[in-house]
Amino acid sequence: MITINFIANCARPPCTESTIHCKTGQNAMEAAVGANVEGIAADCGGMLTCGTCHVYVREPYASQLPAPAPDELAMLEFVAAPRRANSRLSCQIVLTEALDGLTLDLPETQY
Repeated sequence: MITINFIANCARPPCTESTIHCKTGQNAMEAAVGANVEGIAADCGGMLTCGTCHVYVREPYASQLPAPAPDELAMLEFVAAPRRANSRLSCQIVLTEALDGLTLDLPETQY
């Protein structure tokens, strides 16, 4: 089991944090949905067709992730919140032991 932290509402402090414990091998979106984390809509269920699982990955984890595939990069062009250098789709972040402690900031909106 690893721990992931989801941080929300930082545009309007105080920030809220959801800390979840999840299995390796699943993706961050699945872990968030399974734990009822608010702010991950996941409308397409991880099929890489909606962009509603957009997150901002904090360092040191952002630089440890594999580069986004062309399909993910294309979908990131359509996310509702501003895209940043550390923007990723949580359905594409496969959880490994190396990501224990991963912190993901949630955008202000997914729509």
